[in-house]
Amino acid sequence: MRIFVTGGSGFVGSVVIPELTGAGHEVLGLARSDQSAAVVEKLGAQVIRGDINDLDSLRKGASQSDGVIHLGFIHDFTQYEASCAADRLAIETMCKELEGSNRPFVLTSAVQASHNGELVTEDDPTVTERPTSLRVASEKVAMSFVSRGVRSVVIRLPHSVHGEGDHAFVPALIGIARKTGVSGYIGDGNNRWPAVHRLDAAVLYRLAVEQAPAGSYLHCTADQGIPTREIASVISRRLNVPLVSKTIEEAPAHFTWLTTFYYQDCPTSSAATRKLLGWEPKQLSLLEDIDNAYYYPE
Repeated sequence: MRIFVTGGSGFVGSVVIPELTGAGHEVLGLARSDQSAAVVEKLGAQVIRGDINDLDSLRKGASQSDGVIHLGFIHDFTQYEASCAADRLAIETMCKELEGSNRPFVLTSAVQASHNGELVTEDDPTVTERPTSLRVASEKVAMSFVSRGVRSVVIRLPHSVHGEGDHAFVPALIGIARKTGVSGYIGDGNNRWPAVHRLDAAVLYRLAVEQAPAGSYLHCTADQGIPTREIASVISRRLNVPLVSKTIEEAPAHFTWLTTFYYQDCPTSSAATRKLLGWEPKQLSLLEDIDNAYYYPE
């Protein structure tokens, strides 16, 4: 297959591309800068210049491909609503190019917190139908094309996609601990984060574009749910700083933009995904991985 990948130079995309090429696929990678283009080329993909807001480049990539993996997203959480709106337009643009062809469109989304901390599954209607979730709105756009001849598939990534080079939530927590001199969690710290190693995630993306049925919701979770207190405890030990609890009232001043995410309780099953595609995560767990020195550069 010839697969168009957005976000191919990113943390996840940069392992998805070699996973695809290693399985014999040809990859077209979207790149917004010279630096990104160099990364995409080094990974073995052809480059299409543009970004998520460049709809012409998205049309070009989708029209020239046998399928699309959409990993690109504007990760500006201070402008989250605008980022999600741009994402929906990008999805619609690419899916229109695939319309009527039964070619796959694999969308990247995020796992959702349940209303009461119960285990979320791939079939949970409280997740797929929550109108307040902006990422769910993107899912609905992609899934609306199933009836229009697109093999749309949603992959929901967990709060932590980890591995060497991680620059997301856990490194942000480490940065806050360095700055404040304490490693914190909120309340009793029993709220849970699901997680997956990025190399395991790459395998699921390949399986999804190759064989996932139209309309599939896939959960890319290896760790079903790790209490945030345990995450903070590893950071505390590695940095040799006190482990402390912050009240929900104290949390915004301490954790700033991360507060909303850090307080969520999101135990997430991937049992149906594993059964459907034979996906079996093999890499380090989150707690094992964040105990590595590369998470704590001097």
